[in-house]
Amino acid sequence: MEKYVPLEKRSKKEQRAYHALRRAAWGAISPVTRRPENPRAYNRKKARSRKEWSSGSVPSVFFRPC
Repeated sequence: MEKYVPLEKRSKKEQRAYHALRRAAWGAISPVTRRPENPRAYNRKKARSRKEWSSGSVPSVFFRPC
């Protein structure tokens, strides 16, 4: 029977092998923390879309040929 050796005292190679066995795949879940956007923060995309609308050009979505 093998003696138990604490993880801290094992070699780096054995520690990596141990952690690789314990590590699981995330699957469909993203490990990135999700937060709602700050509504008071400056948003370049929103500002750009407002600028395009205020230029006076008619968007192609609303244009109807006569």
